Amino acid sequence: MGVHSQSESTVTLPIDCVSGKIGIVTVTYGSGEVLPDFLKSLDQQTYRNCVLISIDNASKDSTVEQLYAYKQFEHLVIANENNLGVAAGNNQGIRAALAAGCEYVLLLNNDVVFGPTLFQKLLAGLSEYQCQMCMPLIYYYDRPNVIWAAGGYYQSWYGYRCLLIGDGEQDHGQYSTPRCVEHAPTCCVLMKREVFAKVGLMDERYFVYHDDTDFMLRALKAGQRIYCLPQSKLLHKVSSLSGAGSDFQVRYGTRNRAFMLVKFLGRILSAPYGLAYRICYTLRFLSGRDDYRMLKLKQSSWTEGSRIPTNWWPI
Repeated sequence: MGVHSQSESTVTLPIDCVSGKIGIVTVTYGSGEVLPDFLKSLDQQTYRNCVLISIDNASKDSTVEQLYAYKQFEHLVIANENNLGVAAGNNQGIRAALAAGCEYVLLLNNDVVFGPTLFQKLLAGLSEYQCQMCMPLIYYYDRPNVIWAAGGYYQSWYGYRCLLIGDGEQDHGQYSTPRCVEHAPTCCVLMKREVFAKVGLMDERYFVYHDDTDFMLRALKAGQRIYCLPQSKLLHKVSSLSGAGSDFQVRYGTRNRAFMLVKFLGRILSAPYGLAYRICYTLRFLSGRDDYRMLKLKQSSWTEGSRIPTNWWPI
């Protein structure tokens, strides 16, 4: 048996529940530029039995002011004095949604744009397909006919690496049929409240990146079913806040990949994967694809992730 972190522990659900109520959980950090489009999308929703729960991680721009000014939905703003990370922020929001008696929790990025029937269609999908979670078909915001994610799947032989289905593909209707998937990015996923009683919350040791990969893998192992619904669509401003290829993204992406391998495979079984990743980083440097500074960053980040305290035996 693995030893789970406190944030992963199963959740005791409050007895009172408001039928059909959705708790919309969004975590902000320097989100001032993307919030107007996000809030406009919320305004237009046909489904109104919702509470918006905004968790701000110590933004220095106009984010908090915009959040406090938003009055279209019932709205709870939790302004953290420090940046606690996406995983901890989501956990704050999930706990608040459950305490408010929400029957459903919608984890939703704020760097997204969506049509007026998104919530209604996601909710209908849970009932129609008898699943515990569902997600929309997600496109790149700046390339609205190019798919970012039609769900995801795990490569167990590759140390539970998660790949997005359809990433970079032009939409020719190839994902027009609703389908059961192994993974849903927490960019946008609607979940029944019971999911958290069976799976627990986000593992806050990730801080950011791979926290959703970890959560969805635990959900898969717990028998939770996820559907991707192509009739519901969402545009994602990918990496608009953290920056694609930034040192921050490289550090936490590498660190958390190492941590997840150790967590789910154990230190002995994960060791060959760790060696393979380190060799790949060195080969990228030797081929000129990475400079020496980037090689050092990846190697040190891998070491950092592999040393995060976790269980010895696989989960």
